[in-house]
Amino acid sequence: MSTEELDQRPGLKARIAAFRERIEERPTARKTWRIAIGTLGTLVLIAGIIAIPYPGPGWAIVFVGLAILGSEFEWAKRLLRYAKGKYDAWTDWLKRQHWAVQLLVLAATGLIVLATLWLLNAFSLVAGWVGLEEWTWLQSPFFG
Repeated sequence: MSTEELDQRPGLKARIAAFRERIEERPTARKTWRIAIGTLGTLVLIAGIIAIPYPGPGWAIVFVGLAILGSEFEWAKRLLRYAKGKYDAWTDWLKRQHWAVQLLVLAATGLIVLATLWLLNAFSLVAGWVGLEEWTWLQSPFFG
């Protein structure tokens, strides 16, 4: 649901405001709420940071984690604005680059993904499925 659709639902903003007021009135509830939001936001943020170099929504997950944290912590709101600005600047810069630079960035991203798959022993697992167990170079140094 978009923000506009949420705003048009009768009483939703009022219910959210009332919920927040009830939390603010009780110090224990306030502290518990902040701990819960802090924990959830941090977990989402860590998952996003791990996912950044891989194809998919890594940066989106980071921004969601910061937005969750930003609902309770001013430093996270500032960091979210800063991170969005840097992300936009990076993508704008990359779009202006020669295709060779863009290809180099794509290749570096691909190498990170391949290295991670190798370290997690994914190649050895798949090799076992197709009968290539003798290709020991596919084994991860951690799971060999």
